[in-house]
Amino acid sequence: MTRLSVNLNKIALLRNARGGGEPDLSRAAQACLDAGAHGLTVHPRPDARHARAEDVQALAGLCRARDVEFNLEGNPFAAPRSGYPGFLALCEQHRPHQATLVPDGDGQLTSDHGFDFARDADRLVPVVAALRAMGCRVSLFADAGSDVATAARVGADRIELYTGPYADAHASGNAAAALAACRASALQAQAAGLGVNAGHDLSQGNLGDFLAGVPGVLEVSIGHALIGEALYDGLAPTVRRYRAIVDAASA
Repeated sequence: MTRLSVNLNKIALLRNARGGGEPDLSRAAQACLDAGAHGLTVHPRPDARHARAEDVQALAGLCRARDVEFNLEGNPFAAPRSGYPGFLALCEQHRPHQATLVPDGDGQLTSDHGFDFARDADRLVPVVAALRAMGCRVSLFADAGSDVATAARVGADRIELYTGPYADAHASGNAAAALAACRASALQAQAAGLGVNAGHDLSQGNLGDFLAGVPGVLEVSIGHALIGEALYDGLAPTVRRYRAIVDAASA
């Protein structure tokens, strides 16, 4: 069964653009869960451009109260600073069900590549071990075509396939090669004992084809497209449409 986790970063970004507390992140989170989302995701960055440390606290509490999954994304190697205690510290404080590690730099607009496992494997080992000791399932952001089996050797539970190139190819009308690369990487990961998640630029227009072409995807994390679509159609109806897509693929 594929599960839908809604990424709320864009709600926080809209709030931060004006200051104050609107739109209310917790209210948006409740609406997503009421409409059928299986869980929630945020990716707090050190510059606090969208989700902040206090948002992590609020959403972790909400997910515990609702008995749904909380997925916290971030770069474990980004230095702590004022207002940002560091990714491992946030996980230690709030114990997300899943910690998704992403190699994004401070000035990066969005996550646009996975780990270089040949370069990063050794320093990931103690980080993954620390997170698993906290009770977190650990997922590593990975490019299709990379040596995803290395994620198992460093102790991770899952990979999250970076689907940006697939989404771009799908929009151009020629997604076959990108989809085949995602499928091959998913099969490689599963053969190594890893679960497979996916995320980045997945939308109502391309999600069904992705899930039909890539077997055994356990979770999709969707934010940017979902929030954009919700501006036209409303948050709850949009979440329900995504649930219909993942449910159909799971059936």
